[in-house]
Amino acid sequence: MSSKNPAIYGLMAEFEDATTLVAAATRTREAGYTRTDAYSPYPLEELHHALHTQSTKLPGLVLVGGTLGAIGGFSLQYWVSAVAYPLNIGGKPYVSWPAFVPVTFECTILAAALTTVLGMLALNGLPQPYHPVFNVPRFALASRNRFFLCIEASDPRFDLEETRTFLETLNPREVTTVAD
Repeated sequence: MSSKNPAIYGLMAEFEDATTLVAAATRTREAGYTRTDAYSPYPLEELHHALHTQSTKLPGLVLVGGTLGAIGGFSLQYWVSAVAYPLNIGGKPYVSWPAFVPVTFECTILAAALTTVLGMLALNGLPQPYHPVFNVPRFALASRNRFFLCIEASDPRFDLEETRTFLETLNPREVTTVAD
């Protein structure tokens, strides 16, 4: 499986509807291709399963961010109330944790929300002003009414001619070479 051309990002097939795309993605995975991606104008849960995409690390990051926010919020209040500026008000203890709950909760939510946004941007590789699939003229239809399946040249099974022949057996509207 040679014929790897560094100037080629991969091959892209265009499909008319979601059902055909999901079937093509399933057959592509069954054929042994692992470096694939699919594009559709709306989310398709079946496509996620057909491509066997990996689960995201984002929930773990959000949990860590929220936990650090809670620890930070509580620690700040503890430090201010018991260490930096201790005041005896009405005989209450310096560290009155029930009074710390609202600020701790808000710091948890703030840190979790910021981690969600920044983690999503980082894990998705955003912002991404350029991607090789943008070189395909018909790819503009991916946000309207067309469905695309791309097999990357970095896939171990990728061979330009064999992969093109395979994609043509999936009955696409068109198969296009994606320049890098």
